[in-house]
Amino acid sequence: MAERPSDSAATRRSFLKSSALFAGGTLAAGVFAPRVHAAGSDVLKLGLIGCGGRGTGAVGNAFAADPNTQLTAIADAFADRTDRALVQLRKESAERVNVPGEQVFTGFDAFEKLLATDVDVVILATPPHFRPKHLKAAIASGKHVFCEKPVAVDAPGVRSVLESCEEAKKKGLTVVSGLCYRYDPPKVETIKKIHDGAVGDIHTMHVSYNTGTLWHHGREPSWSDMEFQLRNWLYFTWLSGDFNVEQHVHSLDKAAWVMKDVPPVRATGLGGRQVRTGNDFGNVYDHFAVVYEYENGTKLFANCRQMAGCSVDVSDHIVGSQGKAELMRAVIEGEQPWRYRGEKPNMYEEEHRAMFQAIRSANPLNNGDYMAKSTMLAIMGRMAAYTGQTLTWDQCMSSSEDLSPAKYEWAEVSLPPVAMPGLTRFA
Repeated sequence: MAERPSDSAATRRSFLKSSALFAGGTLAAGVFAPRVHAAGSDVLKLGLIGCGGRGTGAVGNAFAADPNTQLTAIADAFADRTDRALVQLRKESAERVNVPGEQVFTGFDAFEKLLATDVDVVILATPPHFRPKHLKAAIASGKHVFCEKPVAVDAPGVRSVLESCEEAKKKGLTVVSGLCYRYDPPKVETIKKIHDGAVGDIHTMHVSYNTGTLWHHGREPSWSDMEFQLRNWLYFTWLSGDFNVEQHVHSLDKAAWVMKDVPPVRATGLGGRQVRTGNDFGNVYDHFAVVYEYENGTKLFANCRQMAGCSVDVSDHIVGSQGKAELMRAVIEGEQPWRYRGEKPNMYEEEHRAMFQAIRSANPLNNGDYMAKSTMLAIMGRMAAYTGQTLTWDQCMSSSEDLSPAKYEWAEVSLPPVAMPGLTRFA
């Protein structure tokens, strides 16, 4: 492993100190159930791979969801991120953080070292590019997994995730997705009403994820291309999949859920970058608009934007022959009007609660199918917009385009140009 120069000393030190209401699964016949508790106790040991804001937040959600959990190992590409995460988590939940120095791992192979420890559950929260490889290794190591969204940035990655999740089923391992709305009671009940016919036959869906800008870290003189890109991963398609995949996947997942995860036949998209045009913003777009067409005639109109000074709209409209549903408001209007009035627990905690209940009951959950398909739905939209072509689901699922860099090392990274519709080719 090539060390990042600014972290080499810290890396050497770490070496030296070295409701199951949702989609689930059952143990395959003849498969022995994996160890579900830490040896001799009810405590489940957690390992965190990816120590950014979402990773540390997920650990906090896990702690809130199950009192008998402890964090015992962490891993990240950068030592300053592991240090910061430990400071934050110990400040918030000191009694739940039991991470000795020899179980703090950094570098590109940090995930392998963490998986070699005795953790029971791993939280995968690195940039999405790494998700397929990390998930495959976690399942091979016999770990239960909380898998943040999206789960890949290209079709080969999606296919790998599907294979890993099938392997998890064979091993009786739980895999829970970070597509959190599927664990949000208002959304669960609203979509159940839709599936029961509350809006009639669905003919149109319109989902929007129009927001402001997100964080950006300026470049330090000592950083290589690889370090700069990893620290600003949102802006590089190979790392994030572009924001149509990284962020808008939430909206697309809700639409996929409404359609019972039956994929569309084709998609046509457009997009570009009007505001984030500098080299520091990598090669991603800042707006997309994609139309997906389904076999039964339903059309999904999906748009997203990340620009400052513009109106914000995060909404999902489902229109049928007898009414319409507003998913974010959990309201149905029309012939069968309805509004959700039940409890509204924290959905980020609910997904972890469902995971831990599944593990402790030896009745595994496996969200692999929908988390892969929803990720592919987002990738499909990006590819349609990047190429300017109408693409089919089968074309996209079979795509050979692999966005991986030639090498994982702290050096220069060849960056593809910004995609130009009509010139960028589908692969």
